[in-house]
Amino acid sequence: MSWWWAGAIGAAKKKHEEDEHVPKYQSVGLVIGITGMVGNSLAEILPLPDTPGGPWKVYGVGRRPRPPWNEDHPMEYIQCDVLDPNDCQSKLSTLSDVTHLFYATWSSRSTEDENCQVNGTMFRNVLDFMIPNCPNLQHVCLQTGRKHYIGPFQSVGKIVSHDPPFHEDLPRLNVPNFYYVQEDILFEQVEKKKGLTWSVHRPGMIFGFSPYSMTNVVGGLCAYAAICKHENVPLRFPGSKEAWDGYSDCSDADLVAEHQIWAAVDPYAKNEAFNISNGDVFKWKHLWRVLAEQFGVECAEFEEGKKFSLKETMKNKGDVWKKIVEINGLVPSKLEEVGVWWFVDIVLNDHVKLDTMNKSKEHGFFGFRNSKNAFISWIDKAKVSKIVPS
Repeated sequence: MSWWWAGAIGAAKKKHEEDEHVPKYQSVGLVIGITGMVGNSLAEILPLPDTPGGPWKVYGVGRRPRPPWNEDHPMEYIQCDVLDPNDCQSKLSTLSDVTHLFYATWSSRSTEDENCQVNGTMFRNVLDFMIPNCPNLQHVCLQTGRKHYIGPFQSVGKIVSHDPPFHEDLPRLNVPNFYYVQEDILFEQVEKKKGLTWSVHRPGMIFGFSPYSMTNVVGGLCAYAAICKHENVPLRFPGSKEAWDGYSDCSDADLVAEHQIWAAVDPYAKNEAFNISNGDVFKWKHLWRVLAEQFGVECAEFEEGKKFSLKETMKNKGDVWKKIVEINGLVPSKLEEVGVWWFVDIVLNDHVKLDTMNKSKEHGFFGFRNSKNAFISWIDKAKVSKIVPS
């Protein structure tokens, strides 16, 4: 990772190294959702020597025990269910040295009303225990997403969303949305501590790495391609003609992490909501060929009228995946964990509505990614981590 202000950071770092009275850590980050795609990227990027605001000490919170693919990150892992206030009090209220909070997790329920209830409670629990107990807390980053502009999954196609490209000043839609609930909690809670600032980050579809994520498109596509390779069948595109031929965009998980770190430490990014996407567009028909090449499988041409559901197709592939894991010596996993098929189906059947990164640029963030290269890099990450076969 290269920061565009690397010279200034290097100069500051040299000064700190020469001053023996400077504490070991300048900033202390608490990442809620450390095993998610962006959380995992934050765990890798925050401790790096050139990361703005550093040197960083990092706490990472996950609901499950620490996974093997997350063990080499230099951080203190805390197993905590943030939906449980008693667990929060026990695990979080003692972290009095935290200076920056990165909230990058969510929980999925069957209706959006339930999502509002559960995700609002989780976020409020964290703030309830962090704000009073962290005297040096400076900033809260809240990660939401593009559903801010199009509504929750259950409303897609049923309501009139905003006219793209989406910008941050658009009003909220008149539907339940747990992003709105979380924002309201954020605005309310930061008022309790003088000088505490906030930022909201709205990525689109995220390209990243996490076998635990509920929205990991790259992981699901890798598993699908590996199954096609194992069964010696072509890699067929399950989605719509609009997605195949139309323009899509995405948000690289490392870029989203950099965006949050920027907002956490840059005075020009305080108390604002920002879109965060790679800054380019792609077509799935081009990435589909890349995916086929990466797994050595034949790439099928798009077949009009032959759309199918990966969620249905993968229902009976659990034993196939088990064989693939055993043959290739992969990290033990269940197919439904590696491939979140309902979400992949949504992505590959959606006519993507793009956003704009103008506001971030106007406030001083100029990061970007080449989406094709990002796609390949996250496939490589899944292979190296032995989640999918090489």
